[in-house]
Amino acid sequence: MVPLLLVLLLALILFGAGFALKALWVVAVIVLAAWLLGFVLRSVGPSGKRGRWYRW
Repeated sequence: MVPLLLVLLLALILFGAGFALKALWVVAVIVLAAWLLGFVLRSVGPSGKRGRWYRW
């Protein structure tokens, strides 16, 4: 009975990890798209140059 429970627990852990990794990939793609859009949609400063879209 114990080996069966361990196999079921392992299957649940791997299923949960797979779902979490897929969700993290989706978040990473969204952040990458927002980062790339930041380069395209930068505002023009008073000197005519494009300003930075981040505050570093």
